[in-house]
Parts: sequence; C-alpha cells; structure tokens
Amino acid sequence: MERQHIVDLNNISMEYGGVTVLDNINLYIKENEFLTLLGPSGCGKTTTLRIIGGFEKPTKGKVIFEGKDITEVPPYQRQINTVFQKYALFPHLDVFDNIAFGLKIKKIPRNIIKEKVQEMLRLVNLQGFEKRSIESLSGGQQQRIAIARALVNEPRVLLLDEPLGALDLKLRKEMQNELKNIQKRVGITFIYVTHDQEEALTMSDTIVVMDKGKIQQIGTPIDIYNEPKNAFVAKFIGESNIVNGIMHEDYVVEFSGKIFKCVDKGFLKDEDVEVVIRPEDVDIVSPDKGMLKGIVTSVTFKGVHYEMIVKDKDIEWMIHSTIMKEVGTEIGMDILPENIHIMRKVTNHEI
Repeated sequence: MERQHIVDLNNISMEYGGVTVLDNINLYIKENEFLTLLGPSGCGKTTTLRIIGGFEKPTKGKVIFEGKDITEVPPYQRQINTVFQKYALFPHLDVFDNIAFGLKIKKIPRNIIKEKVQEMLRLVNLQGFEKRSIESLSGGQQQRIAIARALVNEPRVLLLDEPLGALDLKLRKEMQNELKNIQKRVGITFIYVTHDQEEALTMSDTIVVMDKGKIQQIGTPIDIYNEPKNAFVAKFIGESNIVNGIMHEDYVVEFSGKIFKCVDKGFLKDEDVEVVIRPEDVDIVSPDKGMLKGIVTSVTFKGVHYEMIVKDKDIEWMIHSTIMKEVGTEIGMDILPENIHIMRKVTNHEI
C-alpha cells in the first residue's frame, strides 16, 4: 500500500536581506520514510529543515502537515521534534532528567515519565545510564541521549540537522547503522540533513539533492548514484567521468571519437549530450581489446582499490580497480552499455 504524505512543502521560497536561499521548493515526504536533504554548504538544506520545524517562516509558500496548513504554527505546537548537531543537552541535569525534560513540562505523571524514559534508554542501548552526568558521556552517547529526548515526546516526524558531524569516522559509521535501526523500530518519519554523500547513500530511503536553493534530483540512493539527472548530481554523489558526446539515435552514443551502445533513449537525433561513467565501471583490458586506450599517468592506493588516471588523447579518465597498472603503461578500457549514462546539456535540472 502506498504510504501517505505526512509533510508537503508547496512553492516554498526563502529570502534573507534580498538574497534567495530557497527558490520555489516543492517536496512531499511520506510517513515512516527516512528522507535525506543532501548538498554542499549554503545549498538551503538546513533552512528547509528549519521551515519544516517551524523555526523559520518562509517568505512564500506553505508547509502542510497531514493535510493541514501549519505554516504559522509555532515549533512547540507541531508534532515534530529536532536533534541539532550540537545536541543542546542540559549539562546541569543527569541523563534521566535530560530525557524527561519535555514530559515534565507537559506535567506527565511521574510513574509514566519513568516508564517512558526507561523505554527510550532501551531503544538507544543506554540502559543503566539514568544517573550519569552529561559531561561523563562520550560524543556518541550524548548523541543517543539527544535522540532519546526527542523521541520520548512521541513526535510524528524527527528532524536531524547533521547530528553525526561532531563524531569521529568510526563512530559515525556505527551511528549511521544505529540511526537507521532506531528509525525502523519506532516507525516514524526521519528528515535528515547532511553534506556527506556516503552517509546519505547508506541511510536513506529517499535522497533530495540540493544546490543553490533548488532541488536538483529526488530519488532512491540507487537511482541518484546510477542515474544522475545532471552534472552537479553526478559530481556531488561520488566520483564521475563526465565527457561530451553526441546521441546519434536511441541507444547509440559517440564520445572520445568512438561509437558506443548504451541503454538511453528519447534524445534528439545527433543531440549534444554529456556522458557519465563511474570510475568503477571502466574495465581494464589489454590495449588491443579495449574500446578505448590510454596511458596511465598516476596511481593512488585507496585501501580497497587503486585510483588511476589514464590519458586518452585530450580526456583524462579516472578508473577505480583492484588491478594496478604502473605509471606509463598503455591499457585498454572497456565500458558496458548499462554503465554509460546520458544526460542532457542543461545547467540546472528542474524537478
């Protein structure tokens, strides 16, 4: 069954001092979805989150929650809670009182508060931490307490603004999995902001790629990675080789002076296009068997693979492979039709 929309952003624009930060954003978010707003600094993703939370009022447009206009509704009256990057925990309160804070304000009975706090501590795997001081906790533990404090109020939507930004790499990886597991267990909508592509690909059901106040592409992690809609998305999500090409007809493209079969169609005859090929999709073969060939100009060991730059006439190809070829070696390059992605030549793709 199709999940219902829980949040709709209709024609949202935001200006600060005459500068447009969001430019006519339209976006719907489904119930129980893990949706990530992804993009570089200044793209408008945090402003979008703050508008959903009620911390900012858009210059134009409406915020719809379960079919009702909540644009003018203050944050504390929305069924939406937020976990900020700096957690905003109270250092003078212990773990129990930090989590219980919102419930006490609502004057919930003490026995129910205790029950709900214990339930949250189990959810974030911190049973027995009730009397700990906030300062005694690690960054990862503080982050879990911030999530527990937000979830104990039983919001319909949880907003997370780069909550893993202060953690080291190993802990970030652990918390990515933990956050996704928590979201599945509580069964509510998570709206997550990050500039980290790997984080978005790992955790999300849906990714919204943003740049300069506009949505560039919306899709599943697989769609966003394998079928970028424009050069910005292709460059921002992982590494890409992007070269000029000519789409002669459906399923036939020319680039680097050669004709290739591809799986794209619907372009004009002999339309100028951009061709996207991921570095891991270029296969190394002997020079006489390659569709293309070139000279290896640099090799960098990346842990699980080698990153090689290969010069073919005026084009430098990036290749990721477990096979290492020495600098100066001539190699052949093979690319399967399904690994050749065609994009129209546009500066900004409108969703």
